[in-house]
Amino acid sequence: MKRGFILGKFLPPHAGHISLIEAGRRLVDELTILVCSLPDDPIQGEQRVKWMESLFPDCRVRWHGAPAPQTPEENPHFWPIWRRIVRRAHPEPIDFLFAGESYGNELARQVGGLFVPLGARILQADQAAIGGLTATAIREQPWRYWDFLPAPVRDHYAFTICLHGVESVGKSMLAERLAAHYSTVLVPEYGRIHCETYGTDCREQDLLLIGQSQQAMIEAARPWCNRLLIADTDALMTAAWSQMMIGYAPDQLICHRQADLYLILGTDAPFVDDGTRVYGEPGERARFDRVAREVLTVARAKRVEIWGDWDERFDAACRAIDDLCGARLT
Repeated sequence: MKRGFILGKFLPPHAGHISLIEAGRRLVDELTILVCSLPDDPIQGEQRVKWMESLFPDCRVRWHGAPAPQTPEENPHFWPIWRRIVRRAHPEPIDFLFAGESYGNELARQVGGLFVPLGARILQADQAAIGGLTATAIREQPWRYWDFLPAPVRDHYAFTICLHGVESVGKSMLAERLAAHYSTVLVPEYGRIHCETYGTDCREQDLLLIGQSQQAMIEAARPWCNRLLIADTDALMTAAWSQMMIGYAPDQLICHRQADLYLILGTDAPFVDDGTRVYGEPGERARFDRVAREVLTVARAKRVEIWGDWDERFDAACRAIDDLCGARLT
């Protein structure tokens, strides 16, 4: 059996890391990946370990998260320290040590194994793409390098934009238009199809299922979005529905991951009863609007008010999104 070993910070993992590891995996029967992290890293080591485990389920992923010297100049015992670290992660003899940088040569001499220099970076190739990738540059401008990020890392760097507001204010129409404008993924409203299937007489268990299903759809779609994810609604709006329908909002509807920006649509849009509307009477509609806003206040969610006709709403929404994203959109 041939065994391979590779270590790195993977801060975050990108196409350069993945191509190197995939190539190494093809050369051995068993590959061990050691994720090295420091307590003050900008992305926690535990998160990176989870990413690597999901990306390479057939590899043995190990983690060293304790402080350790990063260069031989930092500590005269640099190599004995790292020999112990590697031995704990890979107690068996190492046949091949894979690395995409020249440090791998000395590392292999210290811990054993034949140094196999893989990847475009060490070969000085494809510098405009995979060969020129650095984790530092990606952390500074993740959206610039979006095409070279794996799905779990895209999930980490994506922004979710959620539309919020009462019935018949144009959320679905605006969500579709925004998704087309930003060439990205739209998560539709689960609650609508649920009520069309089972009726609008919702109890707590129905509302919990609606909110949880909506959030599950959002989380499942995030890795596939193009930098931005547009959500027709989320569990915070379900919490507002709960307040109206059963007089309280279950905690489970408040504790989900929030969107990065909520666009709360004003009630100046013409009301259209499509057969699934519940609170169309003006007094009820006004109260529902207050409840929907209070939910965002309680959750301390970032929001922007959107008013006007359909084009004015679209223009205002784009300005709010562009302001949020700033340099990431350039």
